[in-house]
Parts: sequence; C-alpha cells; structure tokens
Amino acid sequence: MDARIVEFAEVLRQNGVRVSTSEVQDALRATAEVGVQDRSLFRSVLRATLVKRELDVETFRRAFDFYFSGAARTFEAIDKSLAKQLEEEGYLEGDLLKMVIYQMNLLAPEMSPLAQAILAGDRARLAQIFRQASLQLDLGQLESPLQTGFFTRRMLAGAGMERARSDLKSMEDELKARGLHAEGVEIVSRHVAAAMRKIEDAARAEVKRQSEARIRRRTDDVTEKPLHLLTQAEVDQMEAAVRTMAEKLKSRMIRKQRSHRRGSLHAQRTLRRNMPWDGIPMVPVFRTRRPERPELVVLCDVSDSVRNASRMMLLFMHTLQSLFVRVRSFVFVSDVGEVTQFFKDLDVSEAIDAATAGRTVSMSSNSNYGRALADFTRDHLGSITRRTTVMIIGDGRNNYNASNAWALKDLKRKAKRVLWICPEDRGNWGIGDSEMLTYEKHCTQAVVVTSVTDLARIAEQLVPV
Repeated sequence: MDARIVEFAEVLRQNGVRVSTSEVQDALRATAEVGVQDRSLFRSVLRATLVKRELDVETFRRAFDFYFSGAARTFEAIDKSLAKQLEEEGYLEGDLLKMVIYQMNLLAPEMSPLAQAILAGDRARLAQIFRQASLQLDLGQLESPLQTGFFTRRMLAGAGMERARSDLKSMEDELKARGLHAEGVEIVSRHVAAAMRKIEDAARAEVKRQSEARIRRRTDDVTEKPLHLLTQAEVDQMEAAVRTMAEKLKSRMIRKQRSHRRGSLHAQRTLRRNMPWDGIPMVPVFRTRRPERPELVVLCDVSDSVRNASRMMLLFMHTLQSLFVRVRSFVFVSDVGEVTQFFKDLDVSEAIDAATAGRTVSMSSNSNYGRALADFTRDHLGSITRRTTVMIIGDGRNNYNASNAWALKDLKRKAKRVLWICPEDRGNWGIGDSEMLTYEKHCTQAVVVTSVTDLARIAEQLVPV
C-alpha cells in the first residue's frame, strides 16, 4: 500500500496539488496507524496529510474516487469460471464435461497466476495482478488518453499475458492429447479466446481509469476544455461557439476582400481620364482586380480517439464553405471516403453525424494514416492545383504501420500549401506510434488545436486568403 500512496501523491501533483516529500511521509505513517479497512477514515487521513488548500479539495476527491475506486469492478465482465460456463451452456455434457473439468483442475497449479485467475473467473485475484502490474509502470508519463493503447500493452505484459496465453494453449493441446474430440477442443478454445478478450478489454478499462485520475483540474470554461474530455452537452455548446467564431471570421474576410478590390495603377486610362483638365488634380484609375477565391480539401480522421476534434473541425469547415470556390471533404480511419455531398444535401448536424457514423468508411478498423494518405494521393492528386489548400486533421497515430510520408511530399509539391491540425499536444509527438514528427517535415505548417480557444487563436491561419 505504501507504493500506492506514493503514486497517488504523484497523481495529485500532476493535477496541480502541492504535495511535499515530508507530507507523503506523514501520510504513510498515518495510514499505517489507521489501516485501509475503513475507507472513509483512510480517505480522511490522506486528505488531512496531503491537502493544504481548500481549492484542492475537489481535485483530491476526484483523484481519490478514481484511483481507489476498486479495480475489481473493472473486471466485472468476468463473473464465472471457465468450467461453470461450459457446464451452463451445455456444449459438453456427462463424462466428457467431467473429463475436461478434471484436466483443467489438474493442470491449473502449474499455470501462471494470471492463467489460474482466468480459469477460475477470480475478479479479486485479477484486480490484484493488474494492480501489481500497474505499479511496475511509470504511469506518471500517462498524460493523454491517446496513450491508452501503449500502456495497455505494457500492463498486459507486466501481468504475464504472454505466459498465460502459452499455458492456456498447452491446456488445449493436453485436452486434445487426452482424447477430447476436435469439436470439444474447439468449444474450449472459443471460451478461452473469449476470456482473453475480456481480460484485454478490462486492462484497457483499467488504464483508462488510471488516465482519468491524472486529468488536469477541470475548467468551467468549455472553450478551454480539451476536446477529448467533452460530454455530449458540452459538444453541443462547443458547436455553437465554433459556429459563432466561424461566422465572425467570415465577415472579417469579406471586409478584407472588399478593401483589396483595387488592383495596380492603370497608366493609360489614368492619362486619358485626366486629359480634359490637364491632369490637375490627377485622379488615378486602377485596374479591376478579379478576386481569386481559394479551394480547400479537408482530410479528417474520424476514429474514436479524435472524434470530438473531428466534429469541431468539420463544423468549422462546413460553416466556412461559402468562402471557397470548391470545398471537398474526406474522412478516414484506414480507408478514405468522400463526404462532400453530405454537406451539400443535409443539415449541418445531420451531415456531421453522417460523416462520423461510418457510412463511407469502416469505423471498426484501426487508424492507418500511411494507407489513407497513400490512397488519397493515388486517387485525388490530379484534382490538387496551385489554388488548393490541403488540410489534414488528426493525431498522426499510425499504429506502427508504414508512414508513407512520400504521399504528403507529393501533395505539398502540387498544392498551394498543406496544413496539418493535430489535437494532441506537441510534447506527445513521436511517442509510441505517433508519426507527427515525420509528417510535420512534409507540411507547410503543423499546428496544435486542443480546444476552441486554440482554434480561435489560429483561425485566420487555418483559412487561406
């Protein structure tokens, strides 16, 4: 428990609470006296020793509830032993079922602790194993939910997932060698695979729980709140803020265009016009300037990790589409799909829902930026001109696939400019499966937009003029 309290103190520091080393020592001594059986008393002791300011009480409360909420609840989907599941579902009966259960009980003592807990459906043991695995990780580096996948894999490794897989596979082989028919082995294998998936999902949920405990202090200003933390009500509020901002920007751009309508001085017309009064005073005549309205192509990641950011940016682009001769919108996860027609035919909310609901691309696949960029360049490079701004919205997390940075290089060569909008802090670029440092080299500009405030600050850069 001492290690847990030390780590909890670090969680408080990450959330802005000032906790000194001496206060952590006080907390360790005090909790050693009162124990952890009485949750309310344990919580009061930690608050008394670690919190000095009233404004930190709410932060402490949230962090305590998340951090000490009980990891066993994370594994609530695992509620039965493998033997009990086989018995209740009736796929194996009689002597065959007894033989399978006997062999599992016989082999279990030689298996890893994780494999034993999976076979027994022991949630408390699973929670203990994964709590110990979490203590082996430096979760202080867990700064963003976008790192969930990376830390989940590390936690599974620390819990002994590979050995558990090997032990359970050996059990299946042993059952087959003892005379269990192929169909019976397939039934056991299917149940084992389902149990392993539940463990992986539970590990991801546990990392997410740990991540939420490390979220910075909340702000009441929704425009300052990171996009990935928004509730549905806040998303609706954010959409209204984005729409208002886009309309204001549109008005400013129209005024700017009107003030720059005059072209260069037309010398011949100026002389002819001023001949009747010998050029005194001289009234200049300017060439008519034909306004060149730019083209825009938006390529937006709509995977789960950046969905709120995608909705905000698609709304922003939809509101501004009247400023451009042609706006083409594409979404991607692994495949690329065009959603331009949705914005032409549907109400803005319906269009954004359609663009992010998997109607043009599969939402079940993992993000693959390299494939999406290569496919887009292959199919649409011919439509990119010197007036086109290509805008890519996404976190650049490529799941360790080929980056295909050459596709960005080709787009930059043909387009007026390539702008990348990333909803992840620059400090996380290049960590894990992030390819942002590579992609940034082949963009005209790469900017970070984690909130509407960020978007408002760089809005004029986002809209080419």
